[in-house]
Amino acid sequence: MTVNVVVPGLSDRQRAELEALPGADQMRFHSLLDVETLTAAPHFDLESLLDRAREELATLGRVDAIVAHWDFPTSILVPILAMENSIPSPSLKSFLTCEHKYWSRLMQAEAVPECVPDFAAFDPFDDDPLSGIEVAFPFWVKPVKSHSSQLGFEIHDADEFYEAVAQIRREITVIGDAFNQALGMVDLPPEIERFSGNSCLAEQIISGRQVAPEGSMYRGEFITHGVFDMRKSSNGLTFDRLDYPAGSVGDELIARMLDVSERYLRHIGFDNGCFNVEFMWDDEIDKLWVIEVNTRISQSHSELFLRVDGTSNHEYAIDVALGRRPEPGSRRGPYRMASKCLLGRADDGVVTSTPTQHDLARLRAEEPGCTVEVDVQPGDRLSELPNQDPYRYVLATVYVGGQEVDDLEQAYERASELLPFTFE
Repeated sequence: MTVNVVVPGLSDRQRAELEALPGADQMRFHSLLDVETLTAAPHFDLESLLDRAREELATLGRVDAIVAHWDFPTSILVPILAMENSIPSPSLKSFLTCEHKYWSRLMQAEAVPECVPDFAAFDPFDDDPLSGIEVAFPFWVKPVKSHSSQLGFEIHDADEFYEAVAQIRREITVIGDAFNQALGMVDLPPEIERFSGNSCLAEQIISGRQVAPEGSMYRGEFITHGVFDMRKSSNGLTFDRLDYPAGSVGDELIARMLDVSERYLRHIGFDNGCFNVEFMWDDEIDKLWVIEVNTRISQSHSELFLRVDGTSNHEYAIDVALGRRPEPGSRRGPYRMASKCLLGRADDGVVTSTPTQHDLARLRAEEPGCTVEVDVQPGDRLSELPNQDPYRYVLATVYVGGQEVDDLEQAYERASELLPFTFE
């Protein structure tokens, strides 16, 4: 029997990846809403999106699985629609517990207190929001709900704090208002009722190597899909590469990360869903920190799983949504290691030219198996692109494979040299 798998905001690339999965001939993939609506709208209204999604689902007749690949609001639509259609999914409350950064920190402090940095919630619209923050400078400031590091700032003094707060006040409601609609659907603890979706978090700055396990909870069983190195850029604020499998830390530390992840997810009652957790390890003092917990597979991992394991994590997400146990870890791909490389620029500007087909062909000739996604086009002003972090604009994404980490580093360097962009 053909099963109907629904993917909100299904992109052409995602469809191609899904249709290449084992058993895809027994599945029919349906997009729900569209990418633009779910990722780049100037403002989100959760109730309106839910109404439209329900109308589209009703035309399918039978829905067997709903899988999320995008951040909010997609990440919240899925548990709501899954519950309404009797499809396996974590509860909405467990999703919100992870996605509300302050709520997540409070739960981490209960379940894994040894891994939680100093933090404090504050209302950016208060007359004097700095007065209630006891975290010492320097610290990070971020909304309790955002994505792609938007409205995240490293703060060194009061002047920088109030400059950041001014921008946050102008932009936070784009996501915060819709997030409040989601929060209104569950019973909130008193400490969370005080800090709405338009609130912020101040957090101690931590340092070290960043590593991210991905996995799933399936009927109470904790399953690991894989573990990734997140390689920082020279400024220490953004990332150049994501490598799989992680090689910068040993098996003992990975086991600690997985233990922390499992303890937290069990504590909040997260089950029948996928996750990825970002960690920071300060090797000088052997301190492990939780950065954040995400309630889905990472699309950034998909191509890397395919190159190393021979199948993507889309398969694992669909298995869980269909009520089947995922079976990761086959290592049947053509490479021992793979990397997602980001080519970026720190300064704003208008794109005047991008790599030509000749440039792309030359890179592929030097790095067989390399694939490139150019993320900008002539005429784009970088500061107007959606979902960019404050410290780097992404120009292109390059996927490479290799047998050793040196192969990945070499491919990244050659991509940076051979893919030219110009600006005015």
